[in-house]
Amino acid sequence: MLAMVKPFKGQKYHELKQACLREHRLFEDPEFLAGNESLFFSRRLPGPVEWKRPKDICDNPHLFVGGISSHDLHQGKLGNCWFVAACSCLALQECLWKKVIPKAKEQDWDCRRPEKHAGIFHFRFWSFGDWTDVVIDDRLPTINGELIFCHSNVPNEFWSALLEKAYAKLVGCYEALDGGNTADAMTDFTGAVSESIDLRKGNYGKFLLEQTKLFEDLLKAHDRGGLISCSILPDMANERQGTTEQGLVRGHAYSVTDIRKLRLGGRLLAFFKAEKLFMIRMRNPWGKREWNGPWSDSSDEWHRVSEVEKKNMGLSVTDDGEFWMAFDDWCNNFTDVDICRNLNTSIFSIHKTWEKATVRGAWLHDEDPLINRAGGCFNNRATFLQNPQYVFNINKEEDKVLISLQQRDRRPYRKDGRGENYIIGFEIFRVELNREYRLHRLQVQERVVGSTYIDSRTVFLRTILKKGRYVIIPTLFQPGDISEFILKLFTDVPSELRTPPPSDARPPRQTSHMNFVSGANPYLIIKCGRESVRSPVQKETFDAVFDTQAIFYRKNLKDPIVVQVWNKKLLCDQFLGQVTLVGEPGDSRELRTLQLRDKGAPDAPPVTGHLSLKVVSTDNLMEL
Repeated sequence: MLAMVKPFKGQKYHELKQACLREHRLFEDPEFLAGNESLFFSRRLPGPVEWKRPKDICDNPHLFVGGISSHDLHQGKLGNCWFVAACSCLALQECLWKKVIPKAKEQDWDCRRPEKHAGIFHFRFWSFGDWTDVVIDDRLPTINGELIFCHSNVPNEFWSALLEKAYAKLVGCYEALDGGNTADAMTDFTGAVSESIDLRKGNYGKFLLEQTKLFEDLLKAHDRGGLISCSILPDMANERQGTTEQGLVRGHAYSVTDIRKLRLGGRLLAFFKAEKLFMIRMRNPWGKREWNGPWSDSSDEWHRVSEVEKKNMGLSVTDDGEFWMAFDDWCNNFTDVDICRNLNTSIFSIHKTWEKATVRGAWLHDEDPLINRAGGCFNNRATFLQNPQYVFNINKEEDKVLISLQQRDRRPYRKDGRGENYIIGFEIFRVELNREYRLHRLQVQERVVGSTYIDSRTVFLRTILKKGRYVIIPTLFQPGDISEFILKLFTDVPSELRTPPPSDARPPRQTSHMNFVSGANPYLIIKCGRESVRSPVQKETFDAVFDTQAIFYRKNLKDPIVVQVWNKKLLCDQFLGQVTLVGEPGDSRELRTLQLRDKGAPDAPPVTGHLSLKVVSTDNLMEL
């Protein structure tokens, strides 16, 4: 069951269907007319188009004939191979396509009770954070009685054509599907997180270790219900599609339909020539034009494989668009792979689970820098920190973090000439352990990692972060541009992702980035007034380096900043020394090395050891 499904354009499927049945009429969708405006806004029609219902195209129409299969789909006269490839992936996962095509049996034609059919269908897509129910009528565009867009290889099967129509309605028209990203469609089918990998940058074709890691990652994603597609960039920017010598089409999306380790001679060769044992199967949305290199349908390599294994792999020697490749050949021929992962967030699972945090936000422009939230990328230093900011914690010594930033889909605006994605990305800064407010100026905060900036709907980053507090800043590339976004953060333990409150008017003092050399299991306690921050323990070292930051907002300027060094012990921790700082705005902001002293006044007797630190103090809140 899907909770909180929103009806697209307010159309409720069951109400509309019942009204049609009561009035003995077939549904005609007023929100997606059977006319040219639903087809193209700039292209010429491919011929005289006539909208027909499936019962007028063939006898005995059905959603599915012989079940649903990745072989059902064939791309029509539209450059949406990316969408068809995603549909092929969807067809492989029953639990997923049943969400997109709800209660398919009830929607299907019933030849025994034709009066129960009202010419209305509905499909569900994950649209910018919400499952959205899209209602359509079953009138489809044809030329000479044949479907002109996506269609099945079985003449009376219509799930793919109707699904494509519903998706076209969601984005405005069929032409809005001309050119796109398979990862976007896979996300819209699942609500999952998509990751795009550049196979050239990863050198997966050269290094066996990296290739093996990638194979295992793809195999795990596939086995856990993820959707995968791949493509080859054109050689030149003006070459959209061309064919390689071995039959692969450039600028064209392929669906990955299987991944496995091939058994030769009845036993699994685990390492010897391992690159030939890792196999991947793909499908061309055209339903033809296959790879003709090693391990192609009729190549000699298959003589080394038993007939039983061939049957298990579903090997077919027909030109049906589906073919196998050795994984190393795949890495060397394809340039990009999109993975849509079903990240497990359930506590009732034997697999790794993730803690998920999600926030919605917007880049909004305002002339007031305190209100402006459209500051542009990091290159725009004067306005960058005016972007939305989010604080989160890493509560383990080290944690793998997955971050997804998605902007609102721009395709519905293509008719108005505003359909191109904005360039988006994000930066992550390590900040003071006790920071609660927005960053206003970068003093000593560490910029630890950033995403690529690209004009795609989603930007994804996988990284490792150390224990501490961080601020993530999602941005558009250009300052002043406005849009909405969804930010998702996946960690091993809860991250407490949140929006920092506006800074108040209290005069701030900040102490940060303290480095210390002494002790065996040392840690720091940084105090100011009633507030204190404690650093992690540095274990078994006499040369400790603390990457520790703290920030204090002081109303009583007489409160000094005290930094104490302690040694962690089994029964009772040992005080090693401290430094006391006045923290005046005019004090040096450079790195200083100070003598440790005993407890008491700033001029208390010295003890062994020194503390290196940097302090920034100011009366101007906007400096921090």
